[in-house]
Amino acid sequence: MRAASARMLVFAWTLASPACAQTVEQFYHGRAIEIVVGYPTGASNDIYARALAQRIGSHIPGKPAVIVRNMPGAGSFLAANHLFSAAPRDGTSIGLIAPTAPLDERLGTQGARFKAASFNWIGRVNSLVNVIFMSSKSRVASIGDATARESTLAGTGAGSAVSVYPTVLNNVIGTRFRLVMGYRGSAEAMLAVERGEAEGHCTGWDTLKSAHPDWLSSGSARVIAQFSATRHPDLPEIPIAMDFATMPEQRQMLGAVVNASEIGTSFFTTPETPADRVEALRRAFDDTMTDPDFMADLRQTRVGLNPMRGEAIQARVAEVAALAPALADRLRPLYGASGGN
Repeated sequence: MRAASARMLVFAWTLASPACAQTVEQFYHGRAIEIVVGYPTGASNDIYARALAQRIGSHIPGKPAVIVRNMPGAGSFLAANHLFSAAPRDGTSIGLIAPTAPLDERLGTQGARFKAASFNWIGRVNSLVNVIFMSSKSRVASIGDATARESTLAGTGAGSAVSVYPTVLNNVIGTRFRLVMGYRGSAEAMLAVERGEAEGHCTGWDTLKSAHPDWLSSGSARVIAQFSATRHPDLPEIPIAMDFATMPEQRQMLGAVVNASEIGTSFFTTPETPADRVEALRRAFDDTMTDPDFMADLRQTRVGLNPMRGEAIQARVAEVAALAPALADRLRPLYGASGGN
C-alpha cells in the first residue's frame, strides 16, 4: 500500500514538473489567434493586420490559424480596453490600436481604460507618419494659412491620431482647425472631404497614398504638414510638426506627441501572457517581416515596411508611461485629454 502511494506521489510530481509543462508548440497546435484591430476594414492598419494574419501563423510553433476581428470605435480605445480587460491573457489575442494610445493613457484621456506598458509588444510593421492634407478647393494651403483662418477637418474618435495631431497644433502653435467628428475611420473622412463636408483630414501617409493616389498626382489634395521625427522620403519639402515650434517648450511638447510616429503600426499581445509565448510571438513576427510572401503582399497593397523588434517598441511605450509629471501637466490641456493620470 505504501509503495502504491509512493508511486502515485511520484506520478503527480512528474505531471507538475517543468519537464511536463505544455510547450509553446503544444499550446498553439490546433488553436486560433485573433488579431483585434481598432480600425474599420479597408484602413491601412487593417491592411497590415490582414497581411500579418495571412503569414505569421506559419512562423509560430504549432502553426495556429490566425483571424482578424475589426473593433473600431472611440479612436481605437474600444479595442484597447477589450484587450486589456476582457481578452484571454494566454497569447491567443493580438491587438493593433492607435499609436497615440500610450500617450492618451498617460495623460488620462477620457475612455482610456488600459495600461499600454502592460501589454506585451511584439513588433512594428511600419512607422506611422501622419499628414494633414487639404482639398485644393480650400483657402488653406499651408500651416501659415491655417493660423490665419478657420478650416474644417473630418475627424473620427477623440483618441485617434486623426484628431490628436490637429488638436495639439491648435493649442501649441495656434492653428485654427475645427474638427468635424463622428466619421468611422479615414475612408469615411476622406469621402467627406470629397463631398465637401470638410476641407481636409489628418491621416496616415500610407493611407492617403494607397487610397487616393489620384488626388496626389492631380493636386486635388495638398499635404501641408507631417507628424514624424524626420521628414518622410516621399515628402522632403513638407514641414514636420517640430518645424513650427518657435520656443523650447513647444518643441518639447510636440516631440512628446510625435513619438507616436515611431510606435507606428505596432502589434501586441495581452498582459500576463506567459513569457515563452511572448518570445515565440516576437520571433515569429520578426521572421514574418522578412518573409518574401509577406513583403510581396505589402508591395501589392502599396503600403510601406519599416519594422522594429518588439523589445524596442516595449521600451518606447515605457518611455511614454514615464513621461515627467511636469511635462504631462503642461501637455494635458493642450492635447485635449481629460481626467487623471
